[in-house]
Amino acid sequence: MTYAAKSGHPGGPLSAADYTTALYFNYARVDPKNRHADPRDWFIISNGHCSALNYALLARRGFFPPGYLLTFRSTGSGLEGHPNRNKTPGVDVSAGSLGHGLSIAHGLAHGSKLRGLDQRIYVNVGDGELQEGSCWEAIMAMAHYRCDNVLAMVDYNDVQIDGRMHEVMNLRPIDGKFASFGWEVFEGDGHDMKEVIRVLDEAHAAMGRGRPVVILFHTIMMKGIPSYEDDHLWHGKPLATDEMLQTALTELGYDETPQQAIASYGEVEAARSEYHRIMGWPIPQSCRKPSA
Repeated sequence: MTYAAKSGHPGGPLSAADYTTALYFNYARVDPKNRHADPRDWFIISNGHCSALNYALLARRGFFPPGYLLTFRSTGSGLEGHPNRNKTPGVDVSAGSLGHGLSIAHGLAHGSKLRGLDQRIYVNVGDGELQEGSCWEAIMAMAHYRCDNVLAMVDYNDVQIDGRMHEVMNLRPIDGKFASFGWEVFEGDGHDMKEVIRVLDEAHAAMGRGRPVVILFHTIMMKGIPSYEDDHLWHGKPLATDEMLQTALTELGYDETPQQAIASYGEVEAARSEYHRIMGWPIPQSCRKPSA
C-alpha cells in the first residue's frame, strides 16, 4: 500500500499486524454485512497513522474489496492517510492526532454499560503515544468507572518517530503504571501466534470482573523484514521503490515481484466501483462500462 501511494507509515502496521489480525479474525464480533448490529464490538486503532493496518484488516475481513487498498492515500479515495469513519466502512473511530483513542474507548465503554449493551471495546495504542497525558487521564477514569468491557493493547516496540521510546521520554515500567491505576495487566510476544492467542484468551477471561484489561505486546517495528527491522526511520518512510518492496517481499517469504504483488490485489476500478456502491456514493465515470 505504501509502495502504491509512495507515502504512508509501514513500521507500525508491521509491528502490530500479528496480534491485531489474531484479535480481529478470532475474537472481535464484527459483521461486514450489518456493521451496526448488536451484539457488536468496537475496534479503535488510536495510533491512526497505522491506517494501512486498519484498512488491510477491514479489506481481508470483507468490508470492501482488497483491490481498493491500492487507492490508499490517493485523491478521492476513502482510504485517507488517517482513518475517517465517514469514508471507510468498518472504521469505528476517526483517528490521527495521538492520545485520543483511550478517551474515546472510555466514553464508548461507559455509555455501553449505561445502556445495558453487550459490547467490548478494543483499543490499540502505540507505546510512544502513551507519552500523551490525556492517555493517563483516560486510564485513570476507566479504572474508576470499572470499565471492564475494555481491552487495550499496547504496541510495545520501544520505537517512535524520533528514536527509542525510553530515550525520548521514558515510560518504564509501563506494566507497573497500568497496574497502579487499577488495570489488569498481561504481557506477551506480539509476533508468536501461539502466545498471542494464549494471552488474548487470558485477557478475555479477565474481562467483566470489574477492571479494565491491558495487554503489553512486545513487538519489533518492521517485523518480518530483517533488513529494515527495529529502525525508527521506518516509522513514516514508505516502501516507495521497487528495490525496497522487493526486499520486503523476499524477506517476508513471498516469491513474487512488486508488479506481481500489485496484480494479486485484483482490478482497481472494479474495486473502486464496489466501494462506492457500499458507501452509497456515485459510481465514478472511470468505473462505468461504456454504453453499446
